[in-house]
Amino acid sequence: MEQKFIDSSFRTIKKPYVNDLFRYYGLKYLYYKKGIIQPKKALLYADSMLIMAKKSVDRKQYVSNYAEANFAMGDAYFSLENYSNAYQCYYQGYFMGKNNLKNEILAEYTYRMGMVMFKQAHYSEAANYFKLSFKQSLSYKESFYSLYQRQELLDNIGESFKNNGDIDSADIYFNKTLAYLNSNSNKYPTKRRLIEVARAVVYGNQGEIAMLRGQNEQAEKLFQKSIKINLTNLNDFTNAQLVEMNLAKLYFNTGQLQPFLKLSENIRKQLDTVKNEEVETSLNLQMSKYYAKTGDVAKAYKHLETYNALKDLMLKRSSLLKETDVNQQQANYDKQYQIDNLKDNNKLQLIYIYIAVTGAIMAVIIVALVYRNWKKSKSDVKIVSELNKQISQQKTGLEATLDELKLSSQEKDRILRTVAHDLRNPIGGIAALTQVLMDDECTDDQKELLSLIKETTTNSLELINEILEVTNTGETALNMELVNINSLISKSVELLRFKAAEKDQKIILELLNKPEELLISREKIWRVMSNLIINAIKFSPIGSTICVNIAKNKDKLRISVKDLGIGIPENIGNNVFNTFTESKRTGTSGEKSFGLGLSISKQIIELHNGKIWFESEVNNGTTFFIELPVTKTSLAKTAGNPKLESKVYS
Repeated sequence: MEQKFIDSSFRTIKKPYVNDLFRYYGLKYLYYKKGIIQPKKALLYADSMLIMAKKSVDRKQYVSNYAEANFAMGDAYFSLENYSNAYQCYYQGYFMGKNNLKNEILAEYTYRMGMVMFKQAHYSEAANYFKLSFKQSLSYKESFYSLYQRQELLDNIGESFKNNGDIDSADIYFNKTLAYLNSNSNKYPTKRRLIEVARAVVYGNQGEIAMLRGQNEQAEKLFQKSIKINLTNLNDFTNAQLVEMNLAKLYFNTGQLQPFLKLSENIRKQLDTVKNEEVETSLNLQMSKYYAKTGDVAKAYKHLETYNALKDLMLKRSSLLKETDVNQQQANYDKQYQIDNLKDNNKLQLIYIYIAVTGAIMAVIIVALVYRNWKKSKSDVKIVSELNKQISQQKTGLEATLDELKLSSQEKDRILRTVAHDLRNPIGGIAALTQVLMDDECTDDQKELLSLIKETTTNSLELINEILEVTNTGETALNMELVNINSLISKSVELLRFKAAEKDQKIILELLNKPEELLISREKIWRVMSNLIINAIKFSPIGSTICVNIAKNKDKLRISVKDLGIGIPENIGNNVFNTFTESKRTGTSGEKSFGLGLSISKQIIELHNGKIWFESEVNNGTTFFIELPVTKTSLAKTAGNPKLESKVYS
């Protein structure tokens, strides 16, 4: 039942950690070691505990679990009478506690050494080990386990003195045990049954002291008190049998043969259920004495024969235990550890020697190389000095050339603006005069010629405006203001619908659900939108649809202009944003392209801390994207840019 409970409880842990597995194997070990007394199976689970201990996640957990697993293996080996392996496991636990200054681990070790000494009948040494273990156990974290361990150690000290013939000292420690239990029992109200079991063990030991002193009435009361507790619900059946056997001896020695016989029959029945070799041996001796006293020689001889056989078997086992000198074995383990340490130190020193020799050789080689390179570097320094002089002269020449280029570029921009400005007025005049002539009555041929002149002048004016724009964008200030982007894009689209209608095209506009204000240059962003929509109209077929969309994503606002036109081939896609690009192409209805619009748009968007790009597929259309920051605190950014001026309108 207990095993099923352990397994079912463990299955409730969905993802057990290493320490969960360690505790699970520890409970299984206790079940087989102390529950149903199967030391072979217990040893298997102790080995699993050791494997889990080696997988511990930190040093503290490793030290504690490794020592506990070794003590568990040692106890299992001890039950299997494999004393050599048991002592070695005990030493591993002791070594871990000693090296990490863990008194709680050392307490477990000295407790086991005390038990070994007790079973070897070295009672004085056993008492000393138990005393030391009690002192070390004060390092335990306060818990019921520490309480139970300490009361057991006090009781074991008393038993050691009792078996050594010092009944007065034994009585003192039995009283100390009861006092310790009484003063601490209220701390753990849920553990009252176990505390009563511990008291019952002490009562049995005190009864034995009273019997040795000849206080038979007191001894009988203490024995009966102990038996009553430990026979109830099988609290500690083994101890109860031992106390019953002492009570039977008391009855026999005081001539109470009827109570003796009745109690002996009860013990006999109990032994048929729960085996206890020590009680079995003692019972056969007492029954032999009883039948000898009552004159039944045959039965007396039979019980005596059984007693001798059991006694020989127990002596054989105890002699095997007594032959092993645990102190000597522990000393041998210490010496072996020291030898292994010396070997490791020798290996380490040898490694250091190899490293030192290798380092010395490397140092000699390095010195030789340094000397060789020093000699060579003397000549190299002269060459480097000459090269530095040449580089310095070339740098001066390049700086002068760059200054000239800068002046030349400025002069070119000035001339270009002057020429464009001077050409705009006469060409504008030609366009106006052409319109006046077209309004007068004239022949169809004349109208055709005038229309051609008007178209030519219009294209020329557009080219002049773009030239002025591209030369001014990098120098003129941007008038920044808070602009409703829905309103700006709507107006841009509405102004260009007539141009789209000339090619029977439709413009679909998708605005933001909620109006959004951006800190931008209204004129410049309008210019960018006009460029992109005009390009979409220019390069889309007659009857096509153009989609303009505005979307917001966190702190970015994205505007897209999508057409279903001729697309941009991959070989010219990288150049479309260049000024006076060679990638310009004719529109679907023969419209001219000057290759300046996208260059101007890119400059404007970058001045707004945004970005512009496109996605295109030949003959399936192009989508241009603009991304602008959505923030009304862009004044901080524009303040550091001398090319930007900011205005905010409420």
